[in-house]
Amino acid sequence: MFKNLIGNEHVKQTLNRLLANGRVSHSLLFAGDEGVGKRQFALELARAFVCRDSENFQACGVCAACLRADVFVVPTSEKKDDYQQVFFTGHPDIGLVIPFKRNILVDAIRDLEREANFRPCEAQARFFIIDDAEKMNDAAANALLKTLEEPASTTYVFLITSRPDSLLPTIRSRCQMVRFAPVATDEIERFLIDEKAFSFDEAHLAARLARGSIGRAVSIDVKQFRAERDRMLGVVSNAIQTGDRAALLRTSEEMNDAKNKDRFEQNIDILESLIHDVWTLSVGADAGRLANTDLADELGKLAANAGAIDLTKWLAEIETMRDNFAVNINRKIAADSLFMTMANN
Repeated sequence: MFKNLIGNEHVKQTLNRLLANGRVSHSLLFAGDEGVGKRQFALELARAFVCRDSENFQACGVCAACLRADVFVVPTSEKKDDYQQVFFTGHPDIGLVIPFKRNILVDAIRDLEREANFRPCEAQARFFIIDDAEKMNDAAANALLKTLEEPASTTYVFLITSRPDSLLPTIRSRCQMVRFAPVATDEIERFLIDEKAFSFDEAHLAARLARGSIGRAVSIDVKQFRAERDRMLGVVSNAIQTGDRAALLRTSEEMNDAKNKDRFEQNIDILESLIHDVWTLSVGADAGRLANTDLADELGKLAANAGAIDLTKWLAEIETMRDNFAVNINRKIAADSLFMTMANN
């Protein structure tokens, strides 16, 4: 059933064992980094229940039920009202709740609560996946508690999150947690070449930059990435060598203009990877551990010039910024502040 999914063999073994023993919890919490396949694993688990021709608890993957199990139609609009519901796949017993912008709406959870009390339409059970579950506010989380506390015998709820500690303790305590690890770089590289038609050089670069996230690797446009990385490399070089604040503020302006603002967080990810690489070299680690291996010479020069600069402070500032994205901070001000911190060393 899970054989076509990349990585996390221990999760495959755990879920297969739960299925074989008939002990799949009605509330599962899939926790791990972004893009490691958590939602796809949840869908595969649901497919094992709805499959019409399963064998040894394994979904066949080809029957009508299996083929409909992961076909979602979700809105692309900016209308809040469109996100106040559960979205079902082509199969009426598999539903999905997704955030509106940075919040899962309480009305969507209430719709899940209502749907969870219905008998299955076709399968032996109903399955509800809450994507980015950490984006539930207290009202939405409290609305979910009743379903988790008293689940119908034919209802399963799978919560997907990259930040389990952000969930209410009462939510976590009512779920069985399944932890996902980053996917190995060589597995991602092989997948990109075999399944996504990446060239060897593109796959090698994207796999190392993905930091264990197959989703991140697939989304990388290598040509665009290199252009953005050049800009972020300029930030690191400037901060270490010249401290030109005006130039850094101009870069912040570029990152937030109309054509670039949708990729602001990706640019921050790129900046973080470059700083981490410089730090890696500055502490004497082997260049083979770099994410940006093709820039080893340039990064080595920056590491040699970094001197007493506390690069870990820069990385901590980026993590703080990322945490603050959840409360809709002003990104221009945040980037200005980060770059001025870097310029001050």
